[in-house]
Amino acid sequence: MEIRGSICALATPFDAQGALDLDAYGRLLDYQLAGGTQAVVVAGSTGEAHMLEHDEYERLLAFAVERVAGRVPVIAGTGEAGTAKTVALTRRAKALGADVALVVAPYYVRPTQEGLRRHFLEVADHGGLPVIVYNVPGRTSCDLLPETLAALRDHPAIIGIKEAVASDERIRACAELARADFVYLSGDDGTAAKAMLSGAAGTISVVANLAPKAFRSLCDAATSGDQAATSRCDQQLAPLVEALNCAPNPIAVKAGLPQLGLGSAAPRLPLVELQEGPDRARITEAVAGLASLANAA
Repeated sequence: MEIRGSICALATPFDAQGALDLDAYGRLLDYQLAGGTQAVVVAGSTGEAHMLEHDEYERLLAFAVERVAGRVPVIAGTGEAGTAKTVALTRRAKALGADVALVVAPYYVRPTQEGLRRHFLEVADHGGLPVIVYNVPGRTSCDLLPETLAALRDHPAIIGIKEAVASDERIRACAELARADFVYLSGDDGTAAKAMLSGAAGTISVVANLAPKAFRSLCDAATSGDQAATSRCDQQLAPLVEALNCAPNPIAVKAGLPQLGLGSAAPRLPLVELQEGPDRARITEAVAGLASLANAA
């Protein structure tokens, strides 16, 4: 099983009453598969995992596994603030059919590097799924440093890193740690092209929710080392990537779902829907522009 290329961190659509909209979720999954997405993440931060009830998480993951039907890997977000809870949720994700666990660094509690090391080893030892470590200090308030990651990558169940620190130094450090049995994935759409040209094997993307074909083209170009094609693809995606920076994820990406018939724009509290105005208009324009390019192709 290869985890590489264009990977979509799926949004979770809700209906007008705020319940899971599995019909829309099915359309979103179909849209990803038709657009060439190479793996999907269910119930990550983009999927509002922390707003889901326990039974909703299970329904969402089981639905995705059934809909995808083995065509691409299904990666389940299983990270919690506590290690025991993370292990338990990872085991449950395995029982529901997930292929891989995406495990975010414990948020809010601010563990030391030794605490992070031991946390991920516990999940790898007892969770039952291959683990992709997810480092996103802007959301967790802790930063898994490359030297700690180097100590984790020899565990046979720890198969990669999703790194959202977008500095050149961190991109280089993660690229140096990548090898055949340990994949480096970008977790930042804005610097995805640079990361993949530098050695990342793919990107776990938010923008792919709205533009899977265009993002797949970017990943194909960058991971093959075609700098000219990468630049063209990156420039085409740039207006949408920049437009989605107008609000915390997933508020902005969900604003684009109705335009594509993929569900409502409403997140769950404490997140609120992006209101009509210049920001939402920019998202609409960028999505329409990419659709025109895809149709022309």
